[in-house]
Amino acid sequence: MSTSNGQSKTTSAFIVQSAIAFGASFIGTGIGLCYLPLDIWQRGFLAMSLLFLVTSTFTLAKVVRDQHEAATVHGRIDQARMEKLLAEHDPFNTVA
Repeated sequence: MSTSNGQSKTTSAFIVQSAIAFGASFIGTGIGLCYLPLDIWQRGFLAMSLLFLVTSTFTLAKVVRDQHEAATVHGRIDQARMEKLLAEHDPFNTVA
């Protein structure tokens, strides 16, 4: 699905599905950590690793989104410049 400016629109069903999948995987991994036959410091290390993985994933997603948006803005600026040059160009104007 696209909007009039060419960007895709995320549906609410996809947002809900993504949130449920994230929650289920995070809770499932947490429960798995609790039932592993490990010492407390090993569980703590795995829990800290899980939290670091989640936060770095959110950061990476934001960086990728920001780069995509920046590229889209630069593309639109370049396209507007080209349209302006073409609009100002008069092929019938002779240089004396």
